[in-house]
Amino acid sequence: MTRTRRIRLGYQIPNFTYPGGPEQIFNTVAAQAQEAEAAGFDTVLVMDHFYQLPMIGKPEEPMLEAYTTLGALSAVTDRIQLSTLVTGNTYRNPALLAKTVTTLDVISGGRAVLAIGAGWYELEHDQMGYEFGTFTDRFERLGEALDIIEPMLRGRTPDHDGRWYQAHGTLNQPQLRTDLPIMLGGSGEKKTFGLAARYADHLNINTSPGEIPRKLDALAQRCEEVGRDRSDLETSFLATVIMDENGDEARRMLRRHLARTGIDLDTMPDEARHQLTDRLFVGTPDDVADQLQRQVIEAGIDGVIINLVPNGHLPGTVELAGKALSPLVAG
Repeated sequence: MTRTRRIRLGYQIPNFTYPGGPEQIFNTVAAQAQEAEAAGFDTVLVMDHFYQLPMIGKPEEPMLEAYTTLGALSAVTDRIQLSTLVTGNTYRNPALLAKTVTTLDVISGGRAVLAIGAGWYELEHDQMGYEFGTFTDRFERLGEALDIIEPMLRGRTPDHDGRWYQAHGTLNQPQLRTDLPIMLGGSGEKKTFGLAARYADHLNINTSPGEIPRKLDALAQRCEEVGRDRSDLETSFLATVIMDENGDEARRMLRRHLARTGIDLDTMPDEARHQLTDRLFVGTPDDVADQLQRQVIEAGIDGVIINLVPNGHLPGTVELAGKALSPLVAG
């Protein structure tokens, strides 16, 4: 049974627009997860959204529900950890979420990771009837949710009577373990990092590479404030990777992908172009590995989670990425 908290090399699947129509979607997702497992990735992750995101495609493009998908992936993989990146707290009652991820852990043989964030995609909330609220509201809700979820995952029973949620003596059985990893995702140096210092085993830092040193300093400060050893809290970085053995083809792929979303790099102002491409890692496998090593790993981040939006569904692409990137996080 795999029981590890380490997320050193993760593969996120955020895109479900594939050739073959709806009947081929899960087969294509499963093939990517299996290829990631064989290629040295330790975690496979899906987005917790109901509509496609603007930088990837149109809202009406295919999007699978996250936990149903992860449950199905548990049956076609053996070792790789299974997670969202990240669960939107506003979409589920926290006690139900704790039960859901614990069930995933049981059926997968101890491979679930609970990744969670405050929620941000207003269109989904408005059209599906979820309360969006203010920024402050969403972080208050996340803090209350973690007060319920953390004890439920640790073999205890919560006692919480808050503004947003209530839970009293809530049971959560069966459980394989009481150290199921909790990962927070976000960039907020006060709210998100503060909650990570209190509750999390892992923090996925959502930022540009140039801001990583400042973010890590802020995280160390949040840990100090609650008396936690910063080295006990692992970190990772999400990178959008466009990789091909032909570097010129990778760069053409980037332009084709952006054109799908209505973006023309050639007509963008310089600063907007820089902001857009700052978190994109494009080129040959060696190019991408070098970029991630210099910009992310050497800056102090423990692990990398990548997606391969334009071509991850093509057989061999995930394997290519795994072989190139595994050495960065070995050991």
